[in-house]
Amino acid sequence: MKINKKTILNVVLILFVLSFFVTPIGYYGKIWLNRVFAFSPEVIEKNEQKKITDYDWKLKDEEWNFFNFEKSKGNVILINLWASWRLPSEAELASIQELYDKYKGRIDFYIITNEEREPVEAFIDEHDFTFPVTYLIIGEKMPIDASEVPASYLIDKSGNIVIHEEGISDWSTRKVYKLLDELIAE
Repeated sequence: MKINKKTILNVVLILFVLSFFVTPIGYYGKIWLNRVFAFSPEVIEKNEQKKITDYDWKLKDEEWNFFNFEKSKGNVILINLWASWRLPSEAELASIQELYDKYKGRIDFYIITNEEREPVEAFIDEHDFTFPVTYLIIGEKMPIDASEVPASYLIDKSGNIVIHEEGISDWSTRKVYKLLDELIAE
């Protein structure tokens, strides 16, 4: 029986596709593909921007202590809603870590999950993330829609939602850095 090049190529292609479903190579490949196809978030036109008027929102910090979102009123704020079990979230958090490294102390970061503390801490440690994790309190009123995960909001000092992205974005781009520098300078 003679095997031709087309048959060999088809077998290799099938094995490659199967590797995405049954091996760790596929897991890392999916994360890589998510990162490749994540683009810089789009800025909302000024006349279409919504405004946050109520900052009274209770959350929990990394130590599980309650605090109020109101402490960020008047600051530039990045809110990212994520879940450790969502592959797109893992892909996006790497660019948020880069953004955090560049802008910590200059903007307020709310990297929010509704998961329990222990699995979140394990996930954060496994990926060497250093940004602060915030925990959502289910049933608490909030100024944003937290039903879609992953999703992100960038809010200016006046409370205008400058960016609202559902799904993943690449937050470590020159476009985002330029926008943040402008918002911080206002």
